[in-house]
Amino acid sequence: MKNLIIVTGGNGRFAQILKKKNKILNLKFLPKNKLNILSTKSIKKSLLKYKPKMILHTAGLSRPMIEHEKNISRSIDLNILGTANLVKVCASLDIKIIYFSTCYVYDGIRGNFKETDPIKPINNYGLSKLGGECSVQMYKNSLILRIQMTEKPFQYENAYGNLISNFIYHEDLVEILPKIINQFGIINIGGKKQSVYSFAKKLKKKVKKVNIVKKSSTPLNQTMNLKKLKKLI
Repeated sequence: MKNLIIVTGGNGRFAQILKKKNKILNLKFLPKNKLNILSTKSIKKSLLKYKPKMILHTAGLSRPMIEHEKNISRSIDLNILGTANLVKVCASLDIKIIYFSTCYVYDGIRGNFKETDPIKPINNYGLSKLGGECSVQMYKNSLILRIQMTEKPFQYENAYGNLISNFIYHEDLVEILPKIINQFGIINIGGKKQSVYSFAKKLKKKVKKVNIVKKSSTPLNQTMNLKKLKKLI
């Protein structure tokens, strides 16, 4: 049998796509009631039961972005403390952790960010994911994926013309994961450099083009350098 990989956040958006599309990895999806990242006791109980080789840590709080501003306690609990709890237990059992981070850990000003570039989040979401990264980086048996992805098809009626990114769809990441899962350190994950509007319009012809005001807390140039990823896939 292939090495077992536990997926936290088993009922999440990406986890559901991964469950449906994956044909390579040996995955066990655990929702909150089976593995609660806010409880080290719950985490340890599940890891001792299933004895996984790795943890794919997708659980956490992402959208809506405003939630990270309005409810910082929830953001801290789910993205920082929950991740730290998971790292502590993984370290005690020598289990690899693969952490789903984000391009929002970069400042979003000049773009083309390398994995080794300085990180400086400009909003609470980015700060919460960086907080999670900090504990993961302390544990060497780990891999951090700084990802730009969204649902397919594009979920919104409007798309930003002045926000440049490397967006991919969840399904694209499902194909990439088996090729990178044995790596360590940090890898930027994304696709072609383009505006969100250009990305969305390919599959959703009626999407409307809008712009983010420049004083927004949303980084306008989220593009990442993908050379490391391209060498691996």
